[in-house]
Amino acid sequence: MSFVRTLRGDILKEQLGFTYSHEHIVCRPAFWAERGEDDLLLDDKEKSKLDVLDFKRHGGQTIIDATAVDYGRDVDAVYAIMEETGVQIVGTAGFNKSFLWNAKVKEELKPIIGNYNTYYEWIDAKSINELADFVIREVEEGLEGTPFKGGQVKFGTGYNRITPLEEKTLRAIARAHHETKAPVHSHTEVGTMGLEQIELLRSEDVNLAYVSFGHMDRNPDPYYHEQMAKTGAYLCFDGIAKIKYAPESTRIHLLLELVRKGYENQILISGDTARKTYYKHYDYGLGLEYIIAKWVPRFIDEAHKAGFDGDKLVEKFFVTNPANCFAFKR
Repeated sequence: MSFVRTLRGDILKEQLGFTYSHEHIVCRPAFWAERGEDDLLLDDKEKSKLDVLDFKRHGGQTIIDATAVDYGRDVDAVYAIMEETGVQIVGTAGFNKSFLWNAKVKEELKPIIGNYNTYYEWIDAKSINELADFVIREVEEGLEGTPFKGGQVKFGTGYNRITPLEEKTLRAIARAHHETKAPVHSHTEVGTMGLEQIELLRSEDVNLAYVSFGHMDRNPDPYYHEQMAKTGAYLCFDGIAKIKYAPESTRIHLLLELVRKGYENQILISGDTARKTYYKHYDYGLGLEYIIAKWVPRFIDEAHKAGFDGDKLVEKFFVTNPANCFAFKR
């Protein structure tokens, strides 16, 4: 029986409902805090909760919180938001990308991972299997020593490169996936290196149908997207509302191109809302309500004009596909 693992516990995948597939809710990334980048610190639980309530008010039911151990998770705060709002939240075990690893390890983590000064020192010192064991514990026992378990495993790579330590964490995640059967999520920097990641995952015998690749819309290349989709993987378009990268017309065109080619069952949508200025209740941004309240109606309209059933596609992108993607493969 397929299930999805939320912070509260396991649920049937059919209970997931309308889902954002890549968000950040409360996090204080050490890399950005050390550099005074306050906009990248989502450090007020109550303000984050108000945005989650906006999402719920418009019919939202589940959020995949993609915040990994090296990105300043506050597991207790996110769990409290889930309990106080009724919105289901899936937590993430694993790692992000390597440039974040020069930051100092928070003191609360040292009893769990060891007395390392930086994330780089920790990842460098451990073997692939030791890192995999850490991720397995986060899925099967709880994130950062809490009782709240991770519901997906994550790795990341940099812009147009994969460093040796990034390959190390990728392989650790692949092995943790095999042990736990948890779904896999990939961070691709600006949408690059997806095909190269796939080669490494295949060398670890990972079935790509169990993997979602983030930030695909940051690389607005239909040919590239088709090559990724041919593997059976999920493509996450998680830059909705970020007009500084591309207008919504570009993202919608890319999505409909994938639909035309027969890949509508492999598409996920979200906002990767990771700045105060993106949040409504931190700094007057569009907020977590934007996609469900504003973007979805526009997408439906454009899809209908292009000859597609927009309502059916929205059901797939936000309900059916996440239910299949984020289910444990047992």
